[in-house]
Amino acid sequence: MDQPPLANGEGPIGLVMVPTRELAMQVFREVRKFLVPVGLAVSVIFGGSNVKQQIAELKRSPEVVVCTPGRMIDMLTANSGRVTNLRRCTYVVMDEADRMFDLGFEPQIARIIGNVRPDRQTVLFSATFPNSVSKLARGILSKPVQVRVRVRVRVS
Repeated sequence: MDQPPLANGEGPIGLVMVPTRELAMQVFREVRKFLVPVGLAVSVIFGGSNVKQQIAELKRSPEVVVCTPGRMIDMLTANSGRVTNLRRCTYVVMDEADRMFDLGFEPQIARIIGNVRPDRQTVLFSATFPNSVSKLARGILSKPVQVRVRVRVRVS
């Protein structure tokens, strides 16, 4: 909200990457609850859905895009790169990063991150932290902080 409004043709300010279309829709519904009341737009981009409709959504310059990595690459390269870009993107969220690696999205994630501003804020969520996720974190995060949540069960 502290940034200047998006102009036509500018890409999103926030990008949320998830591994599956089902999770993309779930995250989209939740994000929309917070953005719509303050006058901000969110779009959801994932494979297996109407490409023309998704291109039209991106051309409306939403402030936040929830996506799967493969379809986001499609949108960044569509129409010689004129559909959207990530030059204004300053906030990136990767949810279920471990699952994205299990599904083989590492090259797409690297390509997407390579198109985002270097001064971005990046948040990575993972239920587990295997070596592949640790490698990604070291490669794309600056001064990462790891937060571990443990559940302790007390037996009385």
